[in-house]
Amino acid sequence: MRVALEPPHATRTAWIPGRRRPNRRPAYDPRGRPPPPLVDPRHRRRSRRPTPHQLPQGLAKSPLSLVIGFAEQLSRALYRLDRKEYGHNLSDDAFLYTRAAVVAAGRTVFDSVLQDPTVFTPYATDPTWAELLLYTPDRAYKRITGEEWDRDTRYSFESCSNIEGWAD
Repeated sequence: MRVALEPPHATRTAWIPGRRRPNRRPAYDPRGRPPPPLVDPRHRRRSRRPTPHQLPQGLAKSPLSLVIGFAEQLSRALYRLDRKEYGHNLSDDAFLYTRAAVVAAGRTVFDSVLQDPTVFTPYATDPTWAELLLYTPDRAYKRITGEEWDRDTRYSFESCSNIEGWAD
């Protein structure tokens, strides 16, 4: 004797209007924002740029000369942005962290800010916390050598240290 089996979908309960469907997001966000696109986390691309927390770890796996070179390049970039037209309305600390945010944004943004000071304005009005970038070489140095680094780079990254940039 053969018994007919019910197909699996016949045992499911029907969807009731007004209730959320299982395993589905609402079609709207209660705060008025559109929902983010559905992305399978297994296929999400990873950014090639390390986060500020990953940078010291990656730099610590490099030779010490690379860490010192990174500190020099970072100091030079921050020094080049230390100009009156960028930081005249900011405190010294806010100006330093804003310059670090511009450097962290990448080469394209950095070069565009040097060409056009108005590109700096969004970084100054909506500050990004990039202070961690300033201490990245020091942390990597300590991981490699086990000692604190009394960093002495060719250029100072402190605000108002570029005398030519602040001259009237």
